[in-house]
Amino acid sequence: MRVLLVEDSVRLQQSVGAALRRSGYAVDISGDGEDGLWRATGEAYDVIVLDVMLPKLDGLALLKTLRARGCATHVLLLTARDQVADRVTGLQAGADDYLVKPFALEELLARVQALCRRGYGRKDNRLAIADLEIDTAAKQVWRAGAPVKLKPREYQLLEYLAHRTGAVVSQSEIEAHLYDDEATLMSNVVESALSSLRRKLSAANPTPLIQTRRGLGYILEAPPQ
Repeated sequence: MRVLLVEDSVRLQQSVGAALRRSGYAVDISGDGEDGLWRATGEAYDVIVLDVMLPKLDGLALLKTLRARGCATHVLLLTARDQVADRVTGLQAGADDYLVKPFALEELLARVQALCRRGYGRKDNRLAIADLEIDTAAKQVWRAGAPVKLKPREYQLLEYLAHRTGAVVSQSEIEAHLYDDEATLMSNVVESALSSLRRKLSAANPTPLIQTRRGLGYILEAPPQ
């Protein structure tokens, strides 16, 4: 999953950015509202974490512009203002959730995860496809009841495909959602990650769950009975 963090505090850029990356998210960081708006309208993000007080363009103006342009990406608003009226203003501007500073990183991560689930029409932390089970909160995977140990990028790839079960996902979509601007991508990076993921998923059950649609992309679906 890919997250845009728009925050002018260097300290929060570093701490929040590091926490999100440790949780497996691809993270782009912007320090002002104008750049944040440019990034938010130019890339496909799963969640935008947006500070209210920003240089050049404040967070509420940025948010209203995004919504006016039809951007439906879920937005978590960060603010130092904790009055009810301030929260109402943020929500009315188009925010999906609201977090008051100072905050615990664990709470921010939980709220980002909840917004990611909401973006794919999910309300719980469990995904199941045939004998594959995924706990998106604990970042754990089982196949045929046996635990599957995945690297963070392999897990994010699997979760992304699982959220879109039954749909063909192109290589460019995978790259856009799993890799941020700091990543240097080799031409076979997606194929390599998929190959490793397939190998690990087949250890407990050799029946393939991820299929290649040549020239189109990849699809995760339950095998035919």
